[in-house]
Amino acid sequence: MVKREEFLRENDHNEDASVSRNDFPPNFVFGVATSAYQIEGGCKEGGRGPSIWDAFSHIDGNIIDKSNGDVAVDHYHRYMEDIDLIAKLGFDAYRFSISWSRIFPDGLGTKINDEGITFYNNIINALLERGIQPYVTLYHWDLPLHLHETMGGWLNKQIIEYFAVYADTCFASFGDRVKNWMTINEPLQTAVNGYDTAIFAPGRCQNTRIEPYLAAHHQILAHAAAVSIYRNKYKEKQGGQVGIVVDCEWAEANSDKIEDKSAAARRLDFQIGWYLHPLYFGDYPESMRERLGDQLPKFSDEDKKLLLNKLDFIGLNHYTSRFISHVTENAGGNYYYKVQEAKRTVEWEGGETIGEKAASEWLYVVPWGIRKVLNYVSQNYATPIFVTENGMDDEDSDTLPLHEMLDDKLRVRYFKGYLASVARAIKDGVDVRGYFAWSLLDNFEWAQGYTKRFGLVYVDYQNGLSRHPKSSAYWFSRFLKAGENKNGKEQ
Repeated sequence: MVKREEFLRENDHNEDASVSRNDFPPNFVFGVATSAYQIEGGCKEGGRGPSIWDAFSHIDGNIIDKSNGDVAVDHYHRYMEDIDLIAKLGFDAYRFSISWSRIFPDGLGTKINDEGITFYNNIINALLERGIQPYVTLYHWDLPLHLHETMGGWLNKQIIEYFAVYADTCFASFGDRVKNWMTINEPLQTAVNGYDTAIFAPGRCQNTRIEPYLAAHHQILAHAAAVSIYRNKYKEKQGGQVGIVVDCEWAEANSDKIEDKSAAARRLDFQIGWYLHPLYFGDYPESMRERLGDQLPKFSDEDKKLLLNKLDFIGLNHYTSRFISHVTENAGGNYYYKVQEAKRTVEWEGGETIGEKAASEWLYVVPWGIRKVLNYVSQNYATPIFVTENGMDDEDSDTLPLHEMLDDKLRVRYFKGYLASVARAIKDGVDVRGYFAWSLLDNFEWAQGYTKRFGLVYVDYQNGLSRHPKSSAYWFSRFLKAGENKNGKEQ
């Protein structure tokens, strides 16, 4: 196992490192991020059709606190207030997602919902009026329910055509002002949690050896189709760029043994190579082909032509890291994890955890991991990178007074540590162009409902959804306004 002191010394890691805005290039973008289903609400307003998350969250037992996103934090009615908050805190950019079923209520692309177009036009225009650049995600998990019920959603190859029509419509409607597009957010989570573990919508676990890989396959091709449309029809006139957002825990080998190092490399293939390899090399990583065989779909020659070089940038969502060791018998967990033959652990050799634990059981504060994963992506897939999500959660509490909930000291430490590591990665030569904190607001945290709070801004669920910036929001505001000197002391 890894010895903590030796590892941190060898990796030049100072846990109390200071960080300043001056540690980043002058044109580096700092933003905050959200997603439509987690914040909008207004589920039956403005012509919006139902999504798979509307259906999934209303099934008893799927959401830990029996909640849903029908109202969420009511961004649908309060977007001006929220955009004012982004401006006051001093962020350059706002990453948000468009709800497919607000544009096409049935997902089919036959009739545009003008009210949905107006809603997102209003958001985009309000951002630009305040000098905030919109970074828009086309798909953040909320597939129109009609597509799932009538054709199997991501399991049907026809979904590629429907997504292409949807993307085309968004480029045509918003691309004169939106210059940074992301097609699909975390396709890994849709594939594994939607079609294997079933803890996310659509909640399927019927054929876990086939369906996750089919859903992933169609998401990759849908991304490539959307990029192809943008480049052929819009790029020359609009001048924007299109990327995909992948998520990755850093996988650190648990020892110097070759089998543990191979397991860590395999773990990265199954997370990030699954989606980036096809877009760079025209096929899945060899380690996936070896373990999955014919369960992994094949790309035709035509598919490969569509896929190659269909990326202007990589969006990386990163929260935490794990130690990885090789196992041959992995009895626990679902098929996706078993087939990797890679055991994930969170302890150093002496038994101490890899970092402080946040609220979610999977999330530990491991700042050095983001530097490693950024270097890995840069070395294996040479494209500009945006850190499109990074953050941590607190447990919701009915008993703590508001002032204690707002004083989120661990989140401040988290952002300081992770931003210092991003700055180190840039010094290593990694082409990182921007960083988006997750999340602007406390919100509907998928299967965890409203029990976990990721926001820089506290939302009071008991008192009219009022917004209250936390200590981390004020820290970020000072950081962005160069309110820390080189020694990291607040002025």
